[in-house]
Amino acid sequence: MPDASKPGASKIKMMTKKIILLPLVILAVVTFYAQVRKVSTLEKPLVKGMKITRSEKIKKQEYRLDAFPSMDAAAVVIEGSNMTVDFNHAVMKGSNAKKNPDEFFGVAVLIKGGKNITIRNLKVNGYKVAVRAANTENLTIENCDFSYNYRQHLKSTQDKEDVSDWLSHHQNEKDEWLRYGAAIYLRMCDSVLIRNTKVTGGQNALMMTECDYGKIYNNDFSFNSGIGIGMYRCSFNTVAHNKINFNVRGYSHGVYHRGQDSAGILVYEQCNSNLFYKNSVTHSGDGFFLWAGQTTMDSGIGGCNDNVLFGNDFSYAPTNGVEVTFSRNVITGNRMYECDHGIWGGYSFNTIISDNVFRDNHIAIAIEHGQENEIHHNIFLKDKEAIRLWARKEQPAGWGYAKFRDTRSRDYIIASNNFTGNRLVLNLGRTEKLKVFENIYSGYEELFKIDSTVSGLDTTWHDEISLRYATDSTVPAPVIPSPQDPFKGNVSFAGRKNILISEWGPYDFRSPIIWNTNPTDTSPVMKFDLPGPKGKWKIKRFKGVENISAMNGEFPATITATKIAGSHTEILIELEYTGAAITTPFGQHISAGKPYLFSFKKFFQPIHFEVVWYAYDFAMHDPITTGQLLPPNVRLRPIKTENVNKLDYAWWGGIKTEEGEFKQFVTLANGSAEIEKGNYELGVTWDDAVRVYVDGKLVIDEWNPSLYKFDESPHKTVKLQLGGKHFFTVEHVEKGGFATLGLKLKKLL
Repeated sequence: MPDASKPGASKIKMMTKKIILLPLVILAVVTFYAQVRKVSTLEKPLVKGMKITRSEKIKKQEYRLDAFPSMDAAAVVIEGSNMTVDFNHAVMKGSNAKKNPDEFFGVAVLIKGGKNITIRNLKVNGYKVAVRAANTENLTIENCDFSYNYRQHLKSTQDKEDVSDWLSHHQNEKDEWLRYGAAIYLRMCDSVLIRNTKVTGGQNALMMTECDYGKIYNNDFSFNSGIGIGMYRCSFNTVAHNKINFNVRGYSHGVYHRGQDSAGILVYEQCNSNLFYKNSVTHSGDGFFLWAGQTTMDSGIGGCNDNVLFGNDFSYAPTNGVEVTFSRNVITGNRMYECDHGIWGGYSFNTIISDNVFRDNHIAIAIEHGQENEIHHNIFLKDKEAIRLWARKEQPAGWGYAKFRDTRSRDYIIASNNFTGNRLVLNLGRTEKLKVFENIYSGYEELFKIDSTVSGLDTTWHDEISLRYATDSTVPAPVIPSPQDPFKGNVSFAGRKNILISEWGPYDFRSPIIWNTNPTDTSPVMKFDLPGPKGKWKIKRFKGVENISAMNGEFPATITATKIAGSHTEILIELEYTGAAITTPFGQHISAGKPYLFSFKKFFQPIHFEVVWYAYDFAMHDPITTGQLLPPNVRLRPIKTENVNKLDYAWWGGIKTEEGEFKQFVTLANGSAEIEKGNYELGVTWDDAVRVYVDGKLVIDEWNPSLYKFDESPHKTVKLQLGGKHFFTVEHVEKGGFATLGLKLKKLL
């Protein structure tokens, strides 16, 4: 031991203290950083308006966060780079004071710029847009569920289409697509990766603009009322192994099949070199809808070219399994069953259609004004027409595309196909230079339908072409980790008969429904199917019908009922379901054994109208700018008069009468009805301008067409309390082009 009384002893003691203190300092530093690290790994709760700027793990719970009204703001903002936000299966619910999906508003999550951002394990519903991202590179969205967000309230019914339900996607330079909402909306997001994500019960699943080199795979974007995947100016993307079924509207089995420009996959405006591989895209308005874009229509330049459709199922489309227009593409190894057209290829050029299977289509392949297309090694089975090729005598005057491009129907190769059981195999008109050889024909009613406008039909063997087809290589398959089988379970949904469109979109078979199978039958007997999960049903109450064939039973079932005759139609059949757990059309989970009410409703109030149409020179009197339907101090003679019990009109290219065709006209309808006391919704669909009066009071004033910038027919509603005798006046103006006028009165229960 050192002697403290000797020189140097205090120094030794001081050094000992320092040695003892050093471990304490190290321990304190280690403890501090451990605490910091512990804080950074804490699960973070979501709050409205929060900004995330680094990797976070979100606390798992349900968050009721209404969005901001602006689409440029969001409940949660992610901004930065090189981060992963694990939402840990948290649920974001928006529009909490709203009831219906067409009232949902705002953006749940907004990703602003940056790169190398991953979001995962997030569930969002109740917003106009679940996730919106712009100028983000290497964005990954995985293991998310963005179901039950915004969708329009459809006006079409089983017995009649309403043209206001038609969609228009022709422009998205300024994010016009946002008006329709989307689960995922991306702009200028290159190298995006979207996988293992689900979107159902909405309108649009994934909408992309100016997004290149992305990968979208193993997702389920099914049972939406608009678009599954939409692309605008997007190139070099891979879309593979996705379920994109039942993205549809505008269909009533056996009544009308319009599709209304809904689609499983939408490709618009200069989208090139994308690969669509092994996707199930069935029961959609169009399975695949490609349009070159307005740039090409005006200039004749470009198109949506060199896209490859390989190994997909585009069956059961109300309109076209595949529509590819004004472009050059490859369509190979796909399936197209029971569509109006398997492929509609208007103005396609240098397009290869090979190794596809067509069955039970109205027309398997229909191409007008196509050039240098090759159709080989396809199977055509029981189509009404296998191939129709034709051209019009003249193109529309002033159309840019026709000024710059050859629009003749010419130079086809149709070889090595198998045609079996087709009523008509080849229907040709105004087409030249066709090589048709090495095909197999059997069971047809008519082989060739050809008129004098067809020239240069060559049916001789061509060794060089046959050898080229024999040595052509297949399209290389993309590398997809753990690919799902998107076709699994499709057999149970086979056929267009399974497209059942309600006022909120396609029926998804996850809950019971009562479905009228003879909606346009004039007989008093109504027929109903009751599809649904395993369980029991019973009728709780009914109105407007009698002689119901059964009051209870098990699913599936069919019943009938007799309409009670009266001055108006007001039918209600309300049923109760008990059985397996279900998910309602609005995304609500109902536990097994818990009762669930569902119903059929039909209402029609006749309004007895006298409808009068006038035509005059709008240059002399403009009803829009003057506000006056008819020119003052002028006595006009009607061009047409009609007495009806409803207003439900659509005109293409003007109103036609015995006196001729009038592109500009006005409509004046005066009507009356005795109405049962209650609350009602009065709705009008129109183009170009309309005013509606009830008992002399102006209730709908849409007299300014410039307020509606999109190629759509608008619809406006107003709620009214009615009872007794009421008088209705409708004034309508059509300035030229497509026109429509429809008025509906709906009783609110």
